[in-house]
Amino acid sequence: MPTRNPPMRLCLGCGQQRQKRELVRVVRTPEGEVRIDPTGKLSGRGAYVCPDADCLRRAVKNQRLSRALEVELPSDIVAALSARLEAAP
Repeated sequence: MPTRNPPMRLCLGCGQQRQKRELVRVVRTPEGEVRIDPTGKLSGRGAYVCPDADCLRRAVKNQRLSRALEVELPSDIVAALSARLEAAP
């Protein structure tokens, strides 16, 4: 039986293609709320960044995260996402 390749995703910060489980999913829920999805299964439009606050900063600065989620990101949400990524192991 052939082995399956793990799903790959592109980091919006650095542009590296990595395994899905190595990246952090940021999701815009159907209600319009933007948050981190630790399970990778929340309903909504998702985007991926490396578990590094620097990658998140680059994705926000270059408007890649806003475009991928199709929503303007308020600064308080960006700060909360950054704090969560820095606190994560």
